[in-house]
Amino acid sequence: MDGRTSTSVFESPASGAATPEARSGARQPASSPATPGATHGRLTIDPARLAAWLQPHLPELGGAALHVQALDGGQSNPSWVLQAADRRWVLRAKPGPAAELPRSAHAIEREFEVMSVLRLAGFPVAPVRVLCEDESVIGAAFYVMDFLAGRVLRDGALPELPVAERAAYHWEANRVLARLHQLDWAQLGLQGYGRAGGYFERTVRRWTQQYRAAAAVTGEIPPMERLADWLPGHIPAGADEPACTRLTHGDFRMENLMFHPERPEVVAVMDWELSTLGHPLSDLAYCCTAWHLPPGLLRGLGERVDGVPSERAFVQRYCEQAGLAQEDVLAHWSFYMAFSLFRISAILAGIGVRARQGNAANARASDIAALAEPVAEMAWRIASGQQPPLHV
Repeated sequence: MDGRTSTSVFESPASGAATPEARSGARQPASSPATPGATHGRLTIDPARLAAWLQPHLPELGGAALHVQALDGGQSNPSWVLQAADRRWVLRAKPGPAAELPRSAHAIEREFEVMSVLRLAGFPVAPVRVLCEDESVIGAAFYVMDFLAGRVLRDGALPELPVAERAAYHWEANRVLARLHQLDWAQLGLQGYGRAGGYFERTVRRWTQQYRAAAAVTGEIPPMERLADWLPGHIPAGADEPACTRLTHGDFRMENLMFHPERPEVVAVMDWELSTLGHPLSDLAYCCTAWHLPPGLLRGLGERVDGVPSERAFVQRYCEQAGLAQEDVLAHWSFYMAFSLFRISAILAGIGVRARQGNAANARASDIAALAEPVAEMAWRIASGQQPPLHV
């Protein structure tokens, strides 16, 4: 479903310079180690009960005791590292029973499905092992995947890397995104993963509904109302045709990529909760919001960063790899960027609701949610021609 409720965007607590770390589809602040213990949010794992359920599915467990360690951070799906002897896995769960969650939110079943397919297709994702929809095991549905050791660079400015090495990591992210969009989703058996065509019309409508549901609690955001009226009438001609449909990630950014520990090679793309059949330029524009957002809580690039390619260069490289005419893409870039920022603002508004209700995992959720209106205002300035849609 294209407009799934999500909190997976910008879900980690802010930190300073990013540092290398090991993770596999789960979020862990670079500034602190994983939080020990079995409790994460509303869920507490009983290691013995979990081990008993896992044993038939993970024979490597043997008779070793299972140790459980919650991973810090996150507005969305809680995660734990599981360890038995010298083997490690990552467990990723919904934050509570399905009956207590929005119908389309926290779609870990979709993550498990698409990661299973992508792994078989040779696309870089962590190997998933088992999906459990029996909520009695830990209190919510979950899946388990292999733990991968790698490097996660949280800040797109890449302050921990020498200036001369930064561009290579952005170009690798660009290459992997273009490769994702070149996959034949029908051949992969993903016909039921979404609907072909109509992506922007459908998604604008659903995010508008989700924003307005949040606004009923936290208050109306005037530029969001203007965008909700503007976007449906400015969808580029042909963009909603079925022929444009590709498998999209929905949250493609540097923080959701795991690199090889020593070189600019993506070994796993993580956090597939928002993946669907959509339009590839929605992924590209969303990735490029980093050039528009401020540093800090939203992990934007802010001013031009030494060694990091410009937004124009990033778009140009993608077009070359995807076989698209750059002039056609840039002709409608104001729509694609305004759409992406509108979506981010709607998500931030939803975080505000959870912050008020005390259900947000991130202690800084209120600060993050307060950025919904500035982001929406930026989107409106781009949509209305008051601000350039592309950083050169």
